Amino acid sequence: MDELTSTKTQILHSYYSLPYCKPNKIVGSAENLVEVHGDRFDTSPYVFKMREPQMCNVVCRVVLDAKTAKEFKEKMDDEYRVNMILDDLPLVHPIHFPIHRPDQELFIAYEHGFPVGLKALYDGSTDGKYFIYNHLAFTVKFHEDLQTDTARIVGFEVKPFSVKHVYEGEWSDKTRLTTCDPHTKQADAYSESPQEVEDNKEIIFTYDVEFQESNLKWASRWDTYLVMADVQHRWFSIFISFLIVLFLSGIVAMIMLRTLCHDISKYNQLETQEEAQEETGWKLVHADVFRPPRNSDLLCVYVGTGVQFFGMVLATMMFTVLGFLSPSNRDGSTKAMLMLWVFMGLFAGYSSARICKMFKGKEWKKVTLKTALMFPGTIFALFSILNALISGEKSSGTVSFGTMFALVVLWLGASVPLVFVGAYVGFKKPALEDPVKTNKTSRPIPKQPWYMNPVLSILLGGMLPFGAVFIELFFTLTAVWMHHVYATFSFLFIAFLILIITCAEITIVLCYFQLCSEDYNWWWRSYLTSGSSALYLFLYATFYFLVKLRITKPVACVLYFGYMLIASYGFFVLTGTVGFCACFWFTRLIYSSLKVD
Repeated sequence: MDELTSTKTQILHSYYSLPYCKPNKIVGSAENLVEVHGDRFDTSPYVFKMREPQMCNVVCRVVLDAKTAKEFKEKMDDEYRVNMILDDLPLVHPIHFPIHRPDQELFIAYEHGFPVGLKALYDGSTDGKYFIYNHLAFTVKFHEDLQTDTARIVGFEVKPFSVKHVYEGEWSDKTRLTTCDPHTKQADAYSESPQEVEDNKEIIFTYDVEFQESNLKWASRWDTYLVMADVQHRWFSIFISFLIVLFLSGIVAMIMLRTLCHDISKYNQLETQEEAQEETGWKLVHADVFRPPRNSDLLCVYVGTGVQFFGMVLATMMFTVLGFLSPSNRDGSTKAMLMLWVFMGLFAGYSSARICKMFKGKEWKKVTLKTALMFPGTIFALFSILNALISGEKSSGTVSFGTMFALVVLWLGASVPLVFVGAYVGFKKPALEDPVKTNKTSRPIPKQPWYMNPVLSILLGGMLPFGAVFIELFFTLTAVWMHHVYATFSFLFIAFLILIITCAEITIVLCYFQLCSEDYNWWWRSYLTSGSSALYLFLYATFYFLVKLRITKPVACVLYFGYMLIASYGFFVLTGTVGFCACFWFTRLIYSSLKVD
């Protein structure tokens, strides 16, 4: 048995938090570091024997009281679904609709799990009654190996029914049901009396098991679960994003091949100081363009953190696209990201130390400590608050104190030392030399036109990267918050590459326009230009919440916006670092081509 899930509350609960039938002994999965989202499994009361069909098996009889009836009703109002696992395959409910004749149905898609029950008008009621799905018709699909006469499970489906079972005499372990009798082969799916949930009502839980041979091989059994929806829309999104990249690439190429080459050639041919003074543009700020910015230590910290985050995301996506991370291993991606984050601490420390030394900073140890603690510390603090809220709701998705302590040990005992190792290596390297010398006194910045206002240019710079990937973002949010299996990692990887290229190119273009306006304060603006796409991400998450989700509980709302705030913060350091690195390379390239006395 997996967790009870709801897209309406986003709060997980254990299957046995409701008064369902229990086996003689409940054996739960051992908790580990990567079970941070509540996927903890318990043994079920349902017993299957391979290739042995069963019909009308009685699991147990439950008599509801006012409290248990209320619990079932609350879960039905919140649209909770029951989830199961068989041989690492999730239980799915095939969706059909009738065509031509009622006995002919066309398969549409799979829904994960099945509802606890439903509320409906019945027998003249005006307020609606609650009915529980107490009979489950399981279908186990298997692929047979004729050479070895063995079979492997390739599918796990269910059709739930609500049936008011009837029997004669007093209830005992040997009681035979008249509504569902395996001896008479009477199917209860056609019962006209559903099982109502009320105080003092008895509920008899039963199940059928059918085995179907399938041509689907075991290695491809996840293919039916991972059917891609809206493929045409996603390819169209990729095409539009590709056009945006081509457009920006054309602008960058025009700047690099025509404008810059012309400017550099013209500047290098100037013979007199008077001619140089008459010139305007990016060349005149060569003595100030590499002047260290304000709060340079903080910029070093954010660049180092962004390098660490970028390396983690890129490596995880590559492993997923190459097939090393399978959807059957539900915690594999989380575990891989944790381990990669720890390892990428080497590159975070190295990057922050190199930039700190370039800025002639002396307190590299302080910068390194901030790099190791600031971003993960903020994320850990937010996650702890959200975890406390989940714990207050008695959710099974609560991360235990032991797991939280293990994460802290992994962070402080492994990640932080690796950041310091990378910083030590980086600080021992020779400092990066500026292509041009920096004057002791700064040049006054002329009044800028309205369209070069820092806030306006920063907001404009974040709009294009977000616009290039927002359609893929919709499918990602749907997979996360609607509890779907995300399978289209190839689309996600392509969208990620487009995001990186777009961030780099839009930052280069706006940085060039800024330098042409004789504004040399490009360090922080280059980071914020592409990083502002995180603002659009959070605004889109708010729009998605209002339009697509039906979350009503205050705690669930806080959880949603809390997790999206964490995601937006990570998106900010990722895109901001990409824009900074691109602009850093661009400025060093163009000013190294100048002949300056």
